[in-house]
Amino acid sequence: MQSGQSSVLTLTATSNAAPGASTVVIKGQGAALSHTVDYTLNVGGTQPGNDPPDIAIANVQAHLTQFNTIATQNGGHRRAGSAGYTQSLAYVKGKLQAAGYTVTEQYCSSCTYPSNNLIADWPGGPADQTVMFGAHLDGVSAGPGINDNASGSATLLENALVLAQKNPTMTKHVRFAWWTDEEQGLNGSRFYVNQLSSAQRSAIKGYYNFDMVGSTNGGYFINNINSVTAAPLKAYWTSLNLAPEENTEGQGRSDDYSFQQAGIPTSGYAAGASARKTSAQASKWGGTANAAYDPCYHSSCDTTNNINATVLNRSADGVAYAVWKQAVGGETPAQDFSIGVSPAAGSTAPGGSLSATVNTSTVSGAAQTIALSVSGAPAGVSATLSPTSVQSGSSSALSVQVGASTAPGTYTLTVTGSGTVSHTTTYTLSVTGGGSCTPRQLVVNGGFENGSSPWSATAGVITSQSGQPPHGGSYKAWLNGYGSTHTDSASQSLTIPSGCSAYRLSFFLHIDTDESENVVYDRFTVSVGGQTLETLSNLNANSGYVEKSYDLARFAGQTVTLKFNGVEDQSLQTSFVVDDVTLQLS
Repeated sequence: MQSGQSSVLTLTATSNAAPGASTVVIKGQGAALSHTVDYTLNVGGTQPGNDPPDIAIANVQAHLTQFNTIATQNGGHRRAGSAGYTQSLAYVKGKLQAAGYTVTEQYCSSCTYPSNNLIADWPGGPADQTVMFGAHLDGVSAGPGINDNASGSATLLENALVLAQKNPTMTKHVRFAWWTDEEQGLNGSRFYVNQLSSAQRSAIKGYYNFDMVGSTNGGYFINNINSVTAAPLKAYWTSLNLAPEENTEGQGRSDDYSFQQAGIPTSGYAAGASARKTSAQASKWGGTANAAYDPCYHSSCDTTNNINATVLNRSADGVAYAVWKQAVGGETPAQDFSIGVSPAAGSTAPGGSLSATVNTSTVSGAAQTIALSVSGAPAGVSATLSPTSVQSGSSSALSVQVGASTAPGTYTLTVTGSGTVSHTTTYTLSVTGGGSCTPRQLVVNGGFENGSSPWSATAGVITSQSGQPPHGGSYKAWLNGYGSTHTDSASQSLTIPSGCSAYRLSFFLHIDTDESENVVYDRFTVSVGGQTLETLSNLNANSGYVEKSYDLARFAGQTVTLKFNGVEDQSLQTSFVVDDVTLQLS
């Protein structure tokens, strides 16, 4: 027939046809290419289930090969605004249009390298209930950018094509996005979010980001791992006994941050960048301890040889699981729910009280009744839930009362939800020593003038070496500056009392770099208690010292680690010099 016409498919089951499901493949062959579509036949009244499909890793790898070829043909890279980026976008766009997506290009006029985002909507599902899946399509100019981030782009492309092939009933609207200019500061995704109206933002019920999901020495990291939005991603990797962890390295460094800043719930997968795998992670996931998750991060060796197929496959299948559980309907999907608590931690002195909200969400099937309970409270602490039974999609109030005689310490309360299945989430309770505030300065040896104690620092970081001046005295903490792949850190444990009105962390920072491109290559992060306060880079270089200041009131009553961390790529030095660190209580 001519394209544009239709044909009637007639299937007849004889009386002795075997019960069960089978797949009929219809193939259309044209002069230049062919396409197939599946039809699921059920004999005997058995309805199809709602099981997510398996994503063929070979197909994802074929997309990676294409991206690598595009880079090779265009100066060795796919940087935003370059010919390599434009051809990468055209490749993805062509595949999506052929599959039946509504595809639009959005010109990012404010990007460092003005170029286009690519947005693809699959028809079906209510538009005011949209779930988005995104990845940045650009790379750095140093190499082909296959793990960073053709891996995320290819994973989403193949998932989009499989969704089109299966063409299931949609309970939510699904939108895929490929972002430009991420490497220059998340510019493409920020431009997209800023263009949304209030109603359009409200329609996006969750955004999932996939950045570097095939690292050769990779780990299994999830953004906002204990959130309701993360539940399907976490459920899939947990089903493989992977024990995923929070993506601390990537906090604020990829496109989910643009959505998070707009109040849109976010999550996503990552396998790690230049940070180093710990011994504990190597023990449970395999790989090499104390080596970078991706040894070719932002380098010319980030080719198709820089991919761990097992990690990539588990990421691709996890995306499919999330798409199906969040947005695909079926005749008789299994009932399931997720549970989370917000905030996930609290601190108070003996005699105090805390509250949090236990949130539930229907992951698949119909809403169900969930019985809630809480356990793990230490002597002197009572933890109650109101109500103790909710419909999935509703919430309950967690109230924690700390008795006057409760021993100081950190305790884990476990909230369990029981329905057709059971799920748990945790709340971390910190009981402080109580008392009033004594104004003082907490950081010891903050000017680095009295040796290294009590700092824990990489060898050579605390130094009086010439080349970078101190802010005061003779010593400073000089992180990086090698001009080669290197990670430096300096950290100190701090016990922060409760009862004060102000907790102000301050230090002076000088950034010196030989980098000349307007691209983030080397990064400096300051964190407290594992939470990133700010990430700076070679783009923040300055001629002198700049004072940085942060409010640490949320850490009152806790013992935390203050950490400065610098990560340098394989060429052109960037020095991060820290001096005169204080934490003033008042």
